[in-house]
Amino acid sequence: MKRILLYVAAVVLASCGTKPETTQSESLPTKGRDIELTYVMPNPYDVPKIEAPKGKKVKNVILMIGDGMSLMHVYSAWTANRGHLYLDNCQYTGLSKTYCTNKLITDSGAGGTAIATGEKTNYHCVGVDPEGRPLKSLVDYAKEKGLSTGVAVTCRLWDATPADFCCHNADRDMEEEIIGDYPNCQADYVFGGGASKFTNRKDGRDIFAELRANGWQTPSTWEELEAIKEGKAFCVPYPHDTPLPAERGDLLKRASLKGIELLSQNEKGFFLMVEGSQLDDYGHFNDIDLLMQETHDFDRTIGAMYEWAAKDGETLVVVTADHETGGLTLVDGDLNEGRIVCKFSTGGHSGVMVPVYAFGPGSEAFSGIFENTDICKKIRQLLWGEE
Repeated sequence: MKRILLYVAAVVLASCGTKPETTQSESLPTKGRDIELTYVMPNPYDVPKIEAPKGKKVKNVILMIGDGMSLMHVYSAWTANRGHLYLDNCQYTGLSKTYCTNKLITDSGAGGTAIATGEKTNYHCVGVDPEGRPLKSLVDYAKEKGLSTGVAVTCRLWDATPADFCCHNADRDMEEEIIGDYPNCQADYVFGGGASKFTNRKDGRDIFAELRANGWQTPSTWEELEAIKEGKAFCVPYPHDTPLPAERGDLLKRASLKGIELLSQNEKGFFLMVEGSQLDDYGHFNDIDLLMQETHDFDRTIGAMYEWAAKDGETLVVVTADHETGGLTLVDGDLNEGRIVCKFSTGGHSGVMVPVYAFGPGSEAFSGIFENTDICKKIRQLLWGEE
């Protein structure tokens, strides 16, 4: 209920000309479902052709997760941008089955854990198996092999997807406990929101102080992070989520490129997870305007990752989703006008398979239909020959 109230407050503030900094994910009441919503993208962006590298060696992996993103989100965004997306540059595509061990319709906890660890788990779990035992994630596996590792998201760091890669808890709603795991995580670079639960905690811990004691630099602003040229960095510039897409600009792209700048100094390679987090929020809220803004922001970030990978020649970029949110359907529109007419069928998640896009060496491994757990397994196989 508190998350529904936050969204109602957001609507009220928006009507007064002021938007809040944060959004929260929650299913809303069904009033207004199955109505047509129209969106026209006012300023389409150009999408150049990006040639994939010719080599076969996979040294680095960038895994990108559009939280709640389905083929319908992608096709709607493609239509709104007059028939162009950076995603179009991918070489291979596949479909991922998202169900978890105890529910057909998954959440970001179980769905993200499957991608991160290669193991399915229960609904609402983050980084643990169905019995609550901690699982190793791609961040852990990469660190064990000597690679540098990172996470960059637009949500609060106690949210499910970043926690799936860095933390362990049987209940994603245990927010302070999840944040309390970060000083022990294996990531060298972390960027996201959620600073409010790092200090002034019920348990009295100062998580930022613990992070510094474990070797991280803890810049509290983008400018401070930008000035860091080497070493481990854990940057949480916002008390909750990062700002709305139009307010933060290309922050996710910059944060991702900053992560690459620091992580790529390791000659053994790196693993970076990037999440377009707020797609899920706006799907829950059935807000097609903000949903398209966030999807296009994520696509432009994908473009920056593709461009870097194309120049590097040894970097695989995998783009996928943990589940679908909102039951989005494109019912009408005009490609030349960039106009889409959509309906939502739910304020929660739906059970459709989600797309997987791959670019760079090893991308052919991601074609076909497979379990979400196979994404982790395929990445491990390509990097280290592990089954």
